[in-house]
Amino acid sequence: MARIVEIHPDNPQERLIKQVVDRLNQRGVIAYPTESGYALGCLLDNKEGAERIRQIRRLPDDHDFTLMCRDLKNLGEYAKVGNSQFRYLKTHIPGPFTFILPATKEVPRRLQNPKRKTIGLRVSPNRIVQALLEHLPTPLMSVSLILPGEEMAMTDAWLIQDEIGHALDLIVDGGYSGHEPTTVIDLTDEEPVILRQGQGEPA
Repeated sequence: MARIVEIHPDNPQERLIKQVVDRLNQRGVIAYPTESGYALGCLLDNKEGAERIRQIRRLPDDHDFTLMCRDLKNLGEYAKVGNSQFRYLKTHIPGPFTFILPATKEVPRRLQNPKRKTIGLRVSPNRIVQALLEHLPTPLMSVSLILPGEEMAMTDAWLIQDEIGHALDLIVDGGYSGHEPTTVIDLTDEEPVILRQGQGEPA
């Protein structure tokens, strides 16, 4: 059964953040809070972890993962960002948005959209997420924690433990998280295209 680590949502405790980071570095799979519900995550090179996440969510092989990045510079390492995209991103991150961009060679092919060679990327304002990413060597490979048959992401750490704790290594309890999904914006062309309207209001 996954261990629950309770971390303060506004002032994340350094020693607890390091415990979560250690578990991720040991090829662990975690559930963690974001501003749009809980997510499942593991490190970018954790192929086995990605497969475990697919099994938990019952995802098809072609389902896109999202890379949870630390900041705009970090995002730019994994996505090809032109001048117009850069200006747009700069005004929208951090925030409740997922951006679809062409992937760089730093992104494993197994994570890219097989037809378009794109990847979804996020920069979350959640302080626990930011604290974790400051200590990690790569972005978190991530998907929303939406159980099969459900439409909304889970929002409570203890309920997550009850439902899927046997399939996880660690659950970060950061208190109640929002449940409205992010707005998904395709930035592969010059003009942004909204693929899903969520809580973010794009300018």
